[in-house]
This record gives sequence, structure tokens and C-alpha cells, in this order.
Amino acid sequence: MNILSPQQTSARNLPQSGIVKINKLIDSDALFRHGDVVIILHKGEQYALRRTRNGKLILNK
Repeated sequence: MNILSPQQTSARNLPQSGIVKINKLIDSDALFRHGDVVIILHKGEQYALRRTRNGKLILNK
């Protein structure tokens, strides 16, 4: 197993254009801390992200 340093990881993930894209990892337990539905506002539209009894995720507009 190869373990990369943070410098190697960030250099490897840099796009050719030089623009850095940062993704944030959010644990689903944090999202669903207060229930099984999270309302997301995206470009003025509301979406419902639901967690099923089987642990699956469903996104509805």
C-alpha cells in the first residue's frame, strides 16, 4: 500500500488548467442528525434528500 503525503496528493489532483477544485466530504450522519429528510435549496429550487429504512438515499424535487 502506497501512502502519499499531502503535497503529493494535492499535486496529483491539480487540473491541467491550474484551477484548484476543492471537494468537501460530509458524513451522512451529520446531515441526518435531526431526522431522515434534509431540504436542500439549489438555484432557487427545493430538493428533499431522504434516507430510507435500508440506508439508501433518494433525492426528489
